[in-house]
Amino acid sequence: METVVIVIHLMIVLALVLVVLLQRSEGGALGIGGGGGGGLMSARGTANVLTRATAILAVAFFSTSLILSLIAKNEDRPSSILDATTPAATESAPATTEGESGGGILDTLKQQSQPTGPQVPSAQ
Repeated sequence: METVVIVIHLMIVLALVLVVLLQRSEGGALGIGGGGGGGLMSARGTANVLTRATAILAVAFFSTSLILSLIAKNEDRPSSILDATTPAATESAPATTEGESGGGILDTLKQQSQPTGPQVPSAQ
Protein backbone atom coordinates (compact mmCIF):
# COMPACT_ATOMS: atom_id res chain seq x y z
CA MET A 1 0.00 0.00 0.00
CA GLU A 2 2.74 2.42 0.95
CA THR A 3 4.67 1.73 -2.26
CA VAL A 4 1.62 2.47 -4.40
CA VAL A 5 1.02 5.79 -2.64
CA ILE A 6 4.71 6.72 -2.98
CA VAL A 7 4.64 6.02 -6.73
CA ILE A 8 1.47 8.12 -7.13
CA HIS A 9 3.05 10.86 -5.01
CA LEU A 10 6.17 10.94 -7.20
CA MET A 11 4.11 11.12 -10.39
CA ILE A 12 2.14 14.04 -8.94
CA VAL A 13 5.40 15.78 -7.99
CA LEU A 14 6.79 15.43 -11.51
CA ALA A 15 3.54 16.68 -13.06
CA LEU A 16 3.43 19.62 -10.64
CA VAL A 17 6.99 20.63 -11.48
CA LEU A 18 6.26 20.44 -15.20
CA VAL A 19 3.05 22.46 -14.93
CA VAL A 20 4.78 25.15 -12.88
CA LEU A 21 7.64 25.34 -15.37
CA LEU A 22 5.20 25.67 -18.29
CA GLN A 23 3.53 28.72 -16.81
CA ARG A 24 4.43 32.09 -18.23
CA SER A 25 6.51 34.33 -16.02
CA GLU A 26 4.60 37.51 -15.26
CA GLY A 27 7.28 39.17 -13.20
CA GLY A 28 9.78 39.40 -16.01
CA ALA A 29 12.68 39.36 -13.56
CA LEU A 30 15.28 38.35 -16.14
CA GLY A 31 13.15 38.53 -19.24
CA ILE A 32 13.62 34.82 -19.90
CA GLY A 33 10.11 33.39 -19.82
CA GLY A 34 8.21 36.08 -21.73
CA GLY A 35 8.58 34.84 -25.29
CA GLY A 36 6.54 35.96 -28.26
CA GLY A 37 2.80 35.90 -28.81
CA GLY A 38 2.79 32.67 -30.87
CA GLY A 39 2.18 29.29 -29.33
CA LEU A 40 -0.11 26.30 -29.29
CA MET A 41 -2.73 27.97 -27.14
CA SER A 42 -3.65 31.57 -26.52
CA ALA A 43 -2.10 33.25 -23.49
CA ARG A 44 -5.39 33.58 -21.67
CA GLY A 45 -6.51 29.98 -22.26
CA THR A 46 -3.13 28.62 -21.25
CA ALA A 47 -3.16 30.59 -18.02
CA ASN A 48 -6.56 29.24 -17.02
CA VAL A 49 -5.68 25.62 -17.81
CA LEU A 50 -2.29 25.76 -16.12
CA THR A 51 -3.66 27.56 -13.07
CA ARG A 52 -6.38 24.97 -12.60
CA ALA A 53 -3.96 22.10 -13.20
CA THR A 54 -1.57 23.57 -10.64
CA ALA A 55 -4.33 23.86 -8.06
CA ILE A 56 -5.55 20.29 -8.64
CA LEU A 57 -2.03 18.88 -8.51
CA ALA A 58 -1.28 20.88 -5.34
CA VAL A 59 -4.36 19.41 -3.61
CA ALA A 60 -3.35 15.93 -4.75
CA PHE A 61 0.21 16.51 -3.50
CA PHE A 62 -0.96 17.58 -0.05
CA SER A 63 -3.44 14.71 0.22
CA THR A 64 -0.84 12.07 -0.72
CA SER A 65 1.59 13.67 1.73
CA LEU A 66 -0.98 13.37 4.51
CA ILE A 67 -1.77 9.78 3.54
CA LEU A 68 1.93 8.88 3.61
CA SER A 69 2.37 10.47 7.03
CA LEU A 70 -0.62 8.55 8.39
CA ILE A 71 0.71 5.28 6.97
CA ALA A 72 4.12 5.93 8.52
CA LYS A 73 2.54 6.78 11.88
CA ASN A 74 0.52 3.57 12.03
CA GLU A 75 3.26 1.18 10.92
CA ASP A 76 5.04 -1.10 13.35
CA ARG A 77 8.45 0.28 14.18
CA PRO A 78 11.36 -1.45 15.85
CA SER A 79 11.51 -0.64 19.51
CA SER A 80 14.10 1.74 20.84
CA ILE A 81 17.11 0.42 22.72
CA LEU A 82 16.36 2.95 25.41
CA ASP A 83 12.94 1.38 26.04
CA ALA A 84 14.39 -2.07 26.68
CA THR A 85 15.15 -2.78 30.31
CA THR A 86 17.67 -5.39 31.32
CA PRO A 87 18.18 -6.83 34.78
CA ALA A 88 21.55 -5.07 34.98
CA ALA A 89 19.93 -1.73 34.19
CA THR A 90 17.12 -2.10 36.73
CA GLU A 91 19.34 -3.09 39.64
CA SER A 92 21.37 -0.52 41.47
CA ALA A 93 24.68 0.16 39.77
CA PRO A 94 27.56 -1.79 41.34
CA ALA A 95 30.58 0.03 42.60
CA THR A 96 33.07 0.41 39.82
CA THR A 97 36.75 -0.07 40.11
CA GLU A 98 39.47 1.04 37.77
CA GLY A 99 38.96 -0.58 34.35
CA GLU A 100 35.37 -1.72 35.03
CA SER A 101 32.23 -0.14 33.69
CA GLY A 102 29.04 0.74 35.51
CA GLY A 103 26.69 -1.64 33.66
CA GLY A 104 24.84 1.02 31.67
CA ILE A 105 23.28 0.92 28.24
CA LEU A 106 26.62 1.12 26.46
CA ASP A 107 27.96 -1.89 28.35
CA THR A 108 24.84 -3.88 27.49
CA LEU A 109 25.28 -3.01 23.81
CA LYS A 110 28.96 -3.99 23.90
CA GLN A 111 28.03 -7.37 25.33
CA GLN A 112 25.36 -7.89 22.68
CA SER A 113 27.65 -6.91 19.82
CA GLN A 114 30.42 -9.34 20.77
CA PRO A 115 30.34 -12.45 18.54
CA THR A 116 29.48 -15.74 20.21
CA GLY A 117 30.53 -18.09 17.42
CA PRO A 118 34.01 -19.22 16.38
CA GLN A 119 36.55 -16.47 15.88
CA VAL A 120 38.43 -15.90 12.62
CA PRO A 121 42.15 -15.61 13.28
CA SER A 122 43.48 -12.13 12.59
CA ALA A 123 46.53 -11.46 10.42
CA GLN A 124 49.81 -11.32 12.28
